[in-house]
Amino acid sequence: MNTSLWKIDEMHSAIGFSVRHLVVGRVRGQFRSWTAELAIDESDLTRSSVNVSIEMASVDTGNPHRDAELVAGNFFDATKFPAMTFRSRRVERSSENEYRVVGELTIRGVTKDVTLSADLGGFVVDHRGSRRIGMSATARVKRSEFGMVWNQVLEAGGVAIGDEVDIGIDIEAVAPSSLRASA
Repeated sequence: MNTSLWKIDEMHSAIGFSVRHLVVGRVRGQFRSWTAELAIDESDLTRSSVNVSIEMASVDTGNPHRDAELVAGNFFDATKFPAMTFRSRRVERSSENEYRVVGELTIRGVTKDVTLSADLGGFVVDHRGSRRIGMSATARVKRSEFGMVWNQVLEAGGVAIGDEVDIGIDIEAVAPSSLRASA
């Protein structure tokens, strides 16, 4: 195995989510503070791995009141559970540039198996001579499976907040040899 740790380019990476609101719309948000350890084997990406830790209090939906509600006890309970984590167990290739990243997602102390569908953008050398990788990944989880069950029934039927949450991840990372070269 020939893996090396790549550095996440925070300016060109993001972790976001969306969830149904009042049955008909969607609310989107992102997490502003997170870290990732990305071990890449360029010759065989199925031998790669990723570990992510997300600071729950860094949620940003563009609405401070809603963000405060998400951080509180009915949802993230960030005082008691300050981080959400994902640890990959394996990477499977599903087609030329598509992969499944199978791992464990932990939210509010509850750990569930989750599979991310990942799309490899590819490898490139940037204008500064640094080797980069780009990828996007998505997953759908049920918030109720992680203990986030608060909701409000609507008069017209349905509930205020959907149970299914779509997660979207966009990553750019820089190869370690590029980091030494630019130092």
